[in-house]
Amino acid sequence: MRGVAITHEGADAAIPASVTFDIAPGEVVLLLGPSGSGKSTLALATNGLIPQAVPATLTGEVAVRGRAAATTPVAQLAAHVGMVFQDPDAQLITGTVFDDVAFGPENLRMPVADVLARTEAALRQVGLWERRGENPDRLSGGGKQRLAIACALAMGSELLVLDEPTANLDPAGIEDVYDALRAVAAEGRSILLVEHNLDAAVGLTDRVVVLDAEGRTVADGTVDTVLRGRAEELEAIGVWLPVSTMAALALRRAGWDLPRTPLTPAELTQALEAAEAPVPSAGDSAPGRVERRPQPRPDLHSAHPAVEVRGLTLRRGRRTVLHGVDLTVRAGEFVGVVGANGAGKTTLVQAMAGVIPPPRGTVRVDGVDASRTGLRELSRRIGFVFQNPEHQFIAHTVFDELAHGLRGRRLDEAEIHARTTAMLERFGLEGKADVHPFLLSGGQKRRLSVGTALIAGAPILALDEPTFGQDRARADELLRLLRDLNEAGTTIVVVTHDMQLVAEYAHRTVVVHDGRIRADAATADVFADETLLRESGLRRPALQEALRGVTRHPGLAGVTSLRALSGGAS
Repeated sequence: MRGVAITHEGADAAIPASVTFDIAPGEVVLLLGPSGSGKSTLALATNGLIPQAVPATLTGEVAVRGRAAATTPVAQLAAHVGMVFQDPDAQLITGTVFDDVAFGPENLRMPVADVLARTEAALRQVGLWERRGENPDRLSGGGKQRLAIACALAMGSELLVLDEPTANLDPAGIEDVYDALRAVAAEGRSILLVEHNLDAAVGLTDRVVVLDAEGRTVADGTVDTVLRGRAEELEAIGVWLPVSTMAALALRRAGWDLPRTPLTPAELTQALEAAEAPVPSAGDSAPGRVERRPQPRPDLHSAHPAVEVRGLTLRRGRRTVLHGVDLTVRAGEFVGVVGANGAGKTTLVQAMAGVIPPPRGTVRVDGVDASRTGLRELSRRIGFVFQNPEHQFIAHTVFDELAHGLRGRRLDEAEIHARTTAMLERFGLEGKADVHPFLLSGGQKRRLSVGTALIAGAPILALDEPTFGQDRARADELLRLLRDLNEAGTTIVVVTHDMQLVAEYAHRTVVVHDGRIRADAATADVFADETLLRESGLRRPALQEALRGVTRHPGLAGVTSLRALSGGAS
């Protein structure tokens, strides 16, 4: 890439604005940048989809093996560049898992034996071989992501481009995907990786390229040079860093002397074992003091139920997704819902929000039967944010998308305008008011989807993967907003695979396993149960994994929150 700038149709500025970097044969390059900096746009330019299929003006040069990506037919580039989109639904097209993976090699006119061998190998790599005969629509969000990766692996392309490949995967699934990617790299193929889960990516990466908010290349170098050497700078522009790196920066601000910035839990443990605890100044609290995770607040034990689920059983096709689930969420709680891909988490929360009606069982929301309440009335009691933001957009502009719910309540137009404008500003979307929601970046779509659920002021808010597609700064901002809403009385239910998010914010955690509630307890108790985590396909948060091994400073062993390392500062 040489001086690449891309202006989407209807946009008045190029995003990205100026990008230059190379990918060498066999090299793994990690592309970082704030939400909206053009990372996904660049990914689409590597195989010619921009500008050949997606209307946009591209200046500069994108070349693949010396061929201009802007003019070489996409079908020819597909033999060199395999693509995994941010939204896997965008590339799953056939009726079975097997046929989807075989589709690419078949279109390369390979011999049947080669097509079958490639398809089986790719499906086994991502753990879907046993489900090869199923319709892709029946896979969970994470299952679809693994299928999309298998489709790209089967093409045998020299360069594999992956846009947030683990965003919808459970911790065990993330490990499986990176095992597969390590095998791809070992074969000598190149990888361009757009990823926010740097704890998983850092061990695979050779080089890191960083874009600023305008989409200009501001860093390009080795993992040590960029992530370790420029961590403070990257944190300032809002990109994701490994959790251990963010922990080290927080500890430094609290007075700890950690000369070498750690990138992994093992490195953080080693650094703390070698460090002296800082001596607090007179009147200061001890740096690095333990601020325990918030336990369920005693005043909530007697609070009225916000959501009651009794005997909930749900089927999809021939598969039973939920088996007689009982669950109570009390008013004012912040509850995390976790579990492996396909466990039934999203289905459970969708049933709680009335998105899907329960055929067997009862769901009561804020005192009313969800199955007997109109959606407009139910939306005043519970707001829901889909895993895929595009599944809930219905208007032609960002402004109208936010204003739609308020107009349905027949509010005064001046009040609608004021509340909508305030929400645009709150989520950094004021410059996108007249843009179609589908033309936003992935992170901007997520912020809009959360805004549409918040603007009605429902007392209960349920969110499915709320930080997906967000840069670190926007994710922190969103989670602080959810925490503030919760402290003001809003009941929050979050479905997520981000164990650090759960450790930081959820008072209580519900573990769903094979369509049943496997555990329902204080978050700290859930993460202390190694057997439960292992059998449910979960892992401890990276911060807890690092600090539990620190013996020299036992006060740190109980810390699970990054905020606690800086004395609880937001």
